[in-house]
Amino acid sequence: MSDENKRIGKHPDPRARKGERIEIPLNASRTNAVVEDETYGALRADNRVVMRHNIALNLDSFVAATDEFTPRPERRHAALKQVRPPFFSVIIPNFNGRAHLSALFDALCAQTFDDFEVIFFDDASSDDSVTFVEDKYAQRLDLRVIVNRQNVGFVAGVNAAADAARGRLFVLLNNDTEPAPEWMAELARAVCTHPDAAMIASKLLLFDDRNRLHTSGDTLGVDGIPRNRGVWEEDRGQFDLSTDVFGGCGGAVAIRREVWQALGGFDESFWMYLEDADFAFRAQLSGWRAVFAPQARVYHKVSSSGGDTLSSYYVGRNTIWMIAKNMPLGLLWRNLPQVVGAQIQIAVDALRNVRGEAAQQRLRGQLAGVAGLPAQLRKRALIQHRRWADDETIASRLTTK
Repeated sequence: MSDENKRIGKHPDPRARKGERIEIPLNASRTNAVVEDETYGALRADNRVVMRHNIALNLDSFVAATDEFTPRPERRHAALKQVRPPFFSVIIPNFNGRAHLSALFDALCAQTFDDFEVIFFDDASSDDSVTFVEDKYAQRLDLRVIVNRQNVGFVAGVNAAADAARGRLFVLLNNDTEPAPEWMAELARAVCTHPDAAMIASKLLLFDDRNRLHTSGDTLGVDGIPRNRGVWEEDRGQFDLSTDVFGGCGGAVAIRREVWQALGGFDESFWMYLEDADFAFRAQLSGWRAVFAPQARVYHKVSSSGGDTLSSYYVGRNTIWMIAKNMPLGLLWRNLPQVVGAQIQIAVDALRNVRGEAAQQRLRGQLAGVAGLPAQLRKRALIQHRRWADDETIASRLTTK
């Protein structure tokens, strides 16, 4: 059991039946039942040896059959059905997202590719999200619901849901999205076309302006700042070719199970925001690629006016942590003016608008990022020790803008 499952009091069971809500005690044991047959002839060959030995040693313990004894008819057993894991496990974290769920789940029911399960992780919602999903979709989808009684945040919720997933790949999907009908089929096509890609990034467009981009794969600059490729641009086909990117937005991205498990999933100290960029950086250091699938379209309810105060804090903090954990020392030294300059510019811009709540939160986030450096540097030692990609490989995947 993962440490997180211990903390939140859940033991997600991948064997749960379709439509079943998972809420398993911490100390639930797993035992393999031994089925014994009363008739000697039905015992397995290895047990017959033991039986003969016992007969030889203690004949008195056996009673001869009476004249009325009739052997039990041979039992016929149905052939065991092979249980094959689904290709995709779609992981949907949710907190009070009832207003978004109809569009999302109706779109999942309309997918042209149907080899997937859905794991809905509800993080202590106070609305009727769980009841709505169970009542309306449990019979239409291969659905499992994990109900958490204490809010643990987006990142820990995704990790807990991934622990319960059975699929060959994990597909992370925000609850405020609507995937196009061919979305999952296009992800599957990209997975099979690029076997060395750890992540397959979707094309995210704005929900209310469906010809305007949110991201066509994520990039990372030499200044250590992650960016959405093509953000706010009109989708004119300029990003319609499959290409390598640095990572994929965690709102709609496919990740190979073996990579997720090798890297330990998301870093839960991030809580929310940039956990996907941090994961992508660790995957790149481990020698994996990320690929953009241009026809895997998802519509996302995000405002082009920018982030709120909550995102300002976590982006400010987590950017510093991501750089501290992952940036190779040689590249950090080479690009130090850009890295430091970017952080100074962010602070200056925030100070110019210091009366605004978002600006204040960005400054607080930067200060928290610096204060948390010792813990992140301890993680860095392990990450850099395990890395496979050299400095020049990583440098070739950074952008200058």
